Amino acid sequence: MERPPVIHKTAADFRLPPHWTDYQGGRSAFSWDAARGGLRGLPGGGLNIGFEAVDRHAETALRDQTALHFVARNSPAVDLSYGELARQTNRFANVLQGLGVGKGDRLFVLAGRIPELYLAVLGALKNGTVVTPLFSAFGPEPIAKRIQLGAGQVLVTTDSLYRRKVKLWRQQMPTLRHVLLVAEDGGISNEPDTLDWATLMAAAPDTFTTVPTQPDDPALLHFTSGTTGTPKGALHVHGAVVTHYATGRYALDLHPQDRYWCTADPGWVTGTSYGIIAPLLQGVNSLIDREEFDAQRWYTLLEQEGITVWYTAPTAIRMLMKAGVALADQHRWPALRFVASVGEPLNPEAVWWGKEVLGLPIHDNWWQTETGGIMIANTPAFDIKPGSMGRPLPGIEACIVEHLEAEDEPPRVRVIDRPDVEGELALKAGWPSMFRGYLNNEARYRKCFAGDLYLTGDLARVDADGYYWFVGRADDVIKSAGHLIGPFEVESVLMEHPAVAEAGVIGKPDPMVGEVVKAFVSLKDGYAPGEALRLDIMAHARKRLGAAVAPKEIAFLPTLPRTRSGKIMRRLLKARELGLPEGDTSTLEGGA
Repeated sequence: MERPPVIHKTAADFRLPPHWTDYQGGRSAFSWDAARGGLRGLPGGGLNIGFEAVDRHAETALRDQTALHFVARNSPAVDLSYGELARQTNRFANVLQGLGVGKGDRLFVLAGRIPELYLAVLGALKNGTVVTPLFSAFGPEPIAKRIQLGAGQVLVTTDSLYRRKVKLWRQQMPTLRHVLLVAEDGGISNEPDTLDWATLMAAAPDTFTTVPTQPDDPALLHFTSGTTGTPKGALHVHGAVVTHYATGRYALDLHPQDRYWCTADPGWVTGTSYGIIAPLLQGVNSLIDREEFDAQRWYTLLEQEGITVWYTAPTAIRMLMKAGVALADQHRWPALRFVASVGEPLNPEAVWWGKEVLGLPIHDNWWQTETGGIMIANTPAFDIKPGSMGRPLPGIEACIVEHLEAEDEPPRVRVIDRPDVEGELALKAGWPSMFRGYLNNEARYRKCFAGDLYLTGDLARVDADGYYWFVGRADDVIKSAGHLIGPFEVESVLMEHPAVAEAGVIGKPDPMVGEVVKAFVSLKDGYAPGEALRLDIMAHARKRLGAAVAPKEIAFLPTLPRTRSGKIMRRLLKARELGLPEGDTSTLEGGA
C-alpha cells in the first residue's frame, strides 16, 4: 500500500505538551551547562549518577512515589519507592565499603531483571565503583572473558546463575575477590567461597554519604560485540548523567506523571541508560517486567499498567507485527501517548504499523554504546519521515563525511555539505556521555576520531530538511557492479511484502559484479516457504528497487540471528553463508 512520505503532527497528537516544540529555537537556546542545572550536583562541582537518580528525589515529595514496579508471571508485584530505593542502595554501598571495595574498583552484575540488580548498580555508583551489567543469557565463556578484560573485583549474581555459569570458570577470573549471591528461593545462599546478599544487606546501615565523584570519574563499563572474537569495553563517566537527563526530557519526553516501560535488558546499554538511569532522573514510575517477550503479555501490560511512554526494540515491534492485528485488537491502551524504538533502524512499515494498529507512530532514534545516550531522534512534536532516524537532539552536532584516504592514521575526513549524499555519520565531540576510551585499546579509540569529529562507523545520508537516514554499517555496504547498496533499504522494501516478518541482507561474492545481494527472510504466521512465494517476494523487490538493487537470491529461515538488543547480525548471516569464522557471538539471542 502506497503511503505518504511524511507523518505530519498536529496539536491533537499531544496528550501532554511536549518539552521541545521549536526545533531550531530549542537547539539554539540549549547548552550542556544549562542542562546540568536541572541536576543537583555534589559539593565542589562533583556529579554522581546514583545520587542524581535516587537521593535527589528521596529528599523531596517524591520519596513515597513508586520508582520501580517489578512484575513477574507467578510472583506478586514488588514496588520500590524513591525513599526505599535510597535506603536499599545506601545499604549496598555500605556493603561494598565493608568489603574494602571503593572508588574506581569494578563491579559486575549478572542477573535477570530482579530488584537486586537495580540496587547493585545504583548503590555501586553511589560508592564510586565502576559498574558493568552483564546479560543473564550469556554463557560461561563470555562472562569469564568480560570479567577478565574488565578486571572485575566483585560479582553480584544469583545462586542458580553462579552454579550454572560461573562456579566452574571462577579460576579464570583471577581478579575476582568477592561473589555475592542472591538466593532465588528467598532464603540464604551457602555456596562455598561466596557471600550471601541478604545477610550482608540486613547487617548494613541504611544511611550513606555519596562518594565525591567528579564528572570525569569512571562510572560505567559497557561491552559491545565486534566482528572479531574480542568484545570492546567502552568506558563512560559520571558526567554522562547530564546526557541521560537531557535525552530523557527531549528524546523520550518524560514527565513526572508518566508510567514508563523500557523493555531493554540492563545487560545492554539501553537497559542501563534508559531502563535504569534516565527515567529515575525524571522522577517517573518505571515498569520492569521480569519475563521474556510474549505478545499477549506485552499488550496486556501496556493496557493494565497504564503505560504512557514505551521504549522498545525493532525486533519486538516486528514480532508484534508477526503476531497479527487480531491480537492487538483485543486490547486498548488509552494512556499510551508516545512510543519510541532503538536497536537498529526501524523500517517504514513498522512505523506505519504503529500508527495504524497502536494508534501512535513509532519514533525511531539512533545512538551507540559509544555515545552513551540518544543522539538523533524522532521526537513527539515534530513530523516523522518513516524510515528516518530523525534529527539531532539539542547539544548534538552531526554531519556526513567522506574519508580522504582510507588508511590514514589518524583519519582525515571532509564534511559533505550536499544533501542526500551517502557517507559516514560523524558527531562533533563534547557531549557529556561520549565514551572516554576502549578498555586496554587506546589505538582503537584514537581511530574513532578525526580532529574533533567522532566517526561512528555507520553510513548515512542527510536530506534537505535535516533528517538523517541510515544506510548501513560501513562493513555491511554491498558493492555490486559499481553500485553501493545499503542493506537497510533492501530490508525495508522486503518487509513491505505481506508475507515477510523480518529480513536480513548481505553481499555475496560474485566473480562478475563483485557482490550480489542475497536476502534471508523469516515469514509471518500463516505463510509457508516455497518457490512461488520466493518468486513473488523477488518480483515485489524488483518492482520497488529495480533489478540492480533487488536481491538476486532469497533464502527462508525460521528466525534470523539477532543480538538480545534486537540487531539483526548481518555479519553472522554472511559468515555462515560463506563458511567464515563467526567472531564474537556472545550477544547472540539464544546463543552462548
